[in-house]
Amino acid sequence: MTKAGTTLAAAKAPAAVVRLPRRRGIELALLVLAVLLCVYGYCAVGFARTGSVPPGVAGYGAGLGVLALCTHLAVRLRAPYADPLLLPIGVLLNGLGLVLIYRLDLETPHNRAAPAQLVWSTLGVGLFIVVVLVLRDHRVLQRYAYLCVAVALALLALPILFPAVNGARIWIRIAGFSIQPGEFAKVLLAVFFAAYLAANRSALAYSGRRLWRLQFPTGRVLGPIVTIWLLSVGVLVLERDLGTSLLFFGLFVVLLYVATGRTGWIAVGLALAVLGAVAVGRLEPHVNQRIEDWLHPFATIDAGRGPNQLAQSLFAFAAGGMLGTGLGLGHSVLIGFAVKSDFILATAGEELGLAGLGAIVLLYALLVERGYRAGLALREPFGRLLAVGLASILALQVFVIAGGVTGLIPLTGMAMPFLAQGGSSVVTNWAIVALLIRVSDSARSQYDGREAP
Repeated sequence: MTKAGTTLAAAKAPAAVVRLPRRRGIELALLVLAVLLCVYGYCAVGFARTGSVPPGVAGYGAGLGVLALCTHLAVRLRAPYADPLLLPIGVLLNGLGLVLIYRLDLETPHNRAAPAQLVWSTLGVGLFIVVVLVLRDHRVLQRYAYLCVAVALALLALPILFPAVNGARIWIRIAGFSIQPGEFAKVLLAVFFAAYLAANRSALAYSGRRLWRLQFPTGRVLGPIVTIWLLSVGVLVLERDLGTSLLFFGLFVVLLYVATGRTGWIAVGLALAVLGAVAVGRLEPHVNQRIEDWLHPFATIDAGRGPNQLAQSLFAFAAGGMLGTGLGLGHSVLIGFAVKSDFILATAGEELGLAGLGAIVLLYALLVERGYRAGLALREPFGRLLAVGLASILALQVFVIAGGVTGLIPLTGMAMPFLAQGGSSVVTNWAIVALLIRVSDSARSQYDGREAP
């Protein structure tokens, strides 16, 4: 055959097609490992407290295993290209949270929280499965942006009609049943912010006036989203739920930066956060007391009234040392009524030590990183902003809560994702993981079947 003929034949040859591995087997193996680690922790608590295996270990392991298997089958069926780390991390953190709450229940038999938390976790897993099965394309959510923000504002305002609990109006309590609407509102606001910024990203980045090296968009473009943000934060200030206010503010600034690519928004956001914190700290007695406790955590000891919650938390972290006292052998229950919710991380720090606490923080960091990775891999702006926003919600929560219980920043009264007691929180976190699963599946599937370069 001539050289020209060879060249022509090569040109007509079909191009190689890239087939990406689905990696569901990796996910299943990691899920098995996560369930085994949680069962081991449950057994360790029993051995430490009674010297024998807890009687309910088989039911706990089987229940957690069935829930994990159901989520895996849903992902395998509807999101085969999803990131294989997201689901196992969620199962491990949720299972570890159940172990820690069960361990603290042994110290407070009159106030058991683990059974209710298990029910809420099951509901969260059910919501995860529904989202993965029903939501075929995350871009559908963009159509309902204004419906999401209307529902979110209604959920944020509703607790104003109910009595305050521990100084904050964030709960709805009816006939012994309680729910925290703000937990669901943060996901809805993330959808709205992502949809609006995606639709107006060019105008936000390139139009408006320039002041001090910062491009300020026109009021017509930025006004609606700023108004929605101010309304949500204003409602939360009235409810004294400043932790969630800080979360919404951080989410707003992060998404604005991602949409415009202008670092100046981060500087403006930090400046406004500091000014707002100073103003609220001086005007709101409830917040001012938390700031005083942060600045002087041992003041109650000096006054002869004994350690407050923050001081007990710091003592728990110190007692844990590098490797911890062992599950079931700590004394973090001395923290008081919020030990299973706001201060659950103190129990982990005391009984698992710095090594175990570092591993938990790394799990959160990995969960957030995989969310960012999925967003950056997408070509369309809404999915990118949605993934970054949802991952940032988790990142901001972990920072605010871990910083509060370790004395880095004042306490805010939020729930540690998956670990802490709180039904609304765990259900919302499973919804966030489901949406990240959907986005990561879209991010990888867009490259499957493409011609190799």
